[in-house]
Amino acid sequence: MKFGFYTLGCKVNQYETQAMERLLQERGHEIGPFDSDCDGYIINTCSVTAVADKKNRAMIRRCRKAHPAAVIAVCGCYTQHAPEAARDLGVDVIGGSGGREQFLRDLLDAAADKQPREHLDVALRRREFEVLPAGGLEERTRAMLKVQDGCVNFCTYCIIPYTRGPVRSAPLDLAVEQARDLADRGYREIVVTGIEIASWGVDLPGKPGLSVLLEAVCAAVPGCRVRLGSLEPRIITEEFCEKMAKLPNLCPQFHLSMQSGSDTVLKRMKRKYDTARYYDSVRLLKAHFPGCAVTTDMIVAFPGETEAEFEESLAFIRKCGFSDMHIFPYSRRPGTPADKMPGQHPNAVKEDRSRRAMAVAAEMSRQYREALVGTVQEVLFEEPDGEFYTGHAPNYVKIYAPGADLHNELRTVEITGLHKDGLLGRIPG
Repeated sequence: MKFGFYTLGCKVNQYETQAMERLLQERGHEIGPFDSDCDGYIINTCSVTAVADKKNRAMIRRCRKAHPAAVIAVCGCYTQHAPEAARDLGVDVIGGSGGREQFLRDLLDAAADKQPREHLDVALRRREFEVLPAGGLEERTRAMLKVQDGCVNFCTYCIIPYTRGPVRSAPLDLAVEQARDLADRGYREIVVTGIEIASWGVDLPGKPGLSVLLEAVCAAVPGCRVRLGSLEPRIITEEFCEKMAKLPNLCPQFHLSMQSGSDTVLKRMKRKYDTARYYDSVRLLKAHFPGCAVTTDMIVAFPGETEAEFEESLAFIRKCGFSDMHIFPYSRRPGTPADKMPGQHPNAVKEDRSRRAMAVAAEMSRQYREALVGTVQEVLFEEPDGEFYTGHAPNYVKIYAPGADLHNELRTVEITGLHKDGLLGRIPG
């Protein structure tokens, strides 16, 4: 049978989609484009914001309308906390944010007998790390390596601890084995990811830290770039940076979760740091990795956020000098403490603050990219884009360069100027 996948949300979802693609291929099934004719369609959902939920519903409706006779299967955080919504949309197979093997069995059974199926667990009771194969379709250049699942931070705005459960870590030997397998299969870059990778190892014997994992993975795949997923600021210490700076294949790009640049807002969010600790993390990274890219997320118009607090955040992000940012207007999530907080902002305020924050972020991004003009970057090329081939430098800046047949090639590129959302370059010779 032939199946198509559509993935919303984070890198963990991307990893789990790649794993499911590989499991179906190993069972003799074909993976096709989501917009092609298939026997079944799998939508892997996100539920980090209300906007994400809206996208989930729109994609399910569109898929059902376009393919009325096919099996529609939905999994992920959205169905984990709102399965009734999926039922109302006529989904054939409902799974949650775990149990991928069972979900695929349900998918294949439903494709055969046309009977609906549903398997959901209680995420907060999970204690074991679900082992899935790493890597998916071979034409990709970059693979996700999931090393951790779950989160126990319980930030007041976030539904994810309730949909993903407590921290579970991949054993070190498993992570190393999967990294080697990915390198052997031709992937040139591995993204170490999880729901909250800074907590990797807290549930393992001896409680090894993330630096232990990264040293082992980087040593296991010396010819492969290793990139980090999102990090909590508390893990960035002098010792951590000293160890990481010794790893030649670790990419100098660090996504450091922030959410707000105001201490009073951070306190209401129940984040585990203040702006002084956060800035110290930025300072350490830039000192140990000169020229590195530090990126972040920011939530604007959190309940009760005053104009003065918002201005504090704008001043703080300018001080940090991020190379890129994701700006999110606060989104109410039923079941979280922030949903019941006073001071909920109207959409007009959210839109205004989003626009202003994005303007600052765009200015910083441009400044970072301008500083790279005249440098030489090692670029992993991925796909054509008109007259150019595009790829990413180690700092994850997108590079456009004239060329053909460069897929999965690592090439030295001279950066000549800015172009669209990235940089323009030329391959010498």
